[in-house]
Amino acid sequence: MASRIVLRSPALSDQREFLAAVARSSALHRPWVAPPAAAAPFRAYVDRMAQPANCAWLVCERESGRIAGVINITNIVLGPLRSGYTGYYAFAGFERRGLMREGLTAAVRHAFTKLRLHRLEANIQPGNAASIALARACGFSQEGFSPRYLKIGGRWRDHERWARVAD
Repeated sequence: MASRIVLRSPALSDQREFLAAVARSSALHRPWVAPPAAAAPFRAYVDRMAQPANCAWLVCERESGRIAGVINITNIVLGPLRSGYTGYYAFAGFERRGLMREGLTAAVRHAFTKLRLHRLEANIQPGNAASIALARACGFSQEGFSPRYLKIGGRWRDHERWARVAD
């Protein structure tokens, strides 16, 4: 089966489409994630993801070219640990279509083969059933629980720790 998605790095030229997608997805994202929602934070995001310790992809629907979601790998550590953290979110209109599963599968493959990471970790709020299902479908296993782990939407939120180790 041919891939229905294309992964590509975010660019400043994506600002208009990205911000429009974030605006129409606020109900879908709250309270799980707070993506850049204005020009300056978007530019800062693109700059931050271009740093060596980070990697980001826009998951684009192959047929339309539209941005369906985002996958980030951040805080990449090389050396004996060879690890990173992954985060992801779909945009409204593209959820529950399997596009993010294709994207995360490709991103995990890239992390383990091209970046030569050994471990990827995803921290997910316990009530985010869709994100947990995606992590599980892409081979992540639950390892633990971190109370008040990340501040999202102005609140410290509990997270389950999910991880996948290279084969």
